[in-house]
Amino acid sequence: MIPEELYKRRRRHNKTPKSTLLILANFITVLVATSLFASCNKINWFFWVIIGLLGVYNFFDIRRYRDEYNKVTIIAYVISLVVLVVLFFLFKIKGQNC
Repeated sequence: MIPEELYKRRRRHNKTPKSTLLILANFITVLVATSLFASCNKINWFFWVIIGLLGVYNFFDIRRYRDEYNKVTIIAYVISLVVLVVLFFLFKIKGQNC
């Protein structure tokens, strides 16, 4: 039998790992900043400010929750950063009619 708690909805996602929330925050921030401040020919200076602040946020968040980051989580985090770079170039080059 399957336990009843397995399909119980978590209230306000209190059990969501901090690493998952960090990856989601990175994706949302980079994709919104790319759509607002990057075009085919020019990248606005404010985009780089946003990316710099996001890097500082990542540094302090990883330091704060260091015990949560194991080998699998670090690999997932690095893969997500690589995917963000690829998405940036895809949206920058092919996202708009250049």
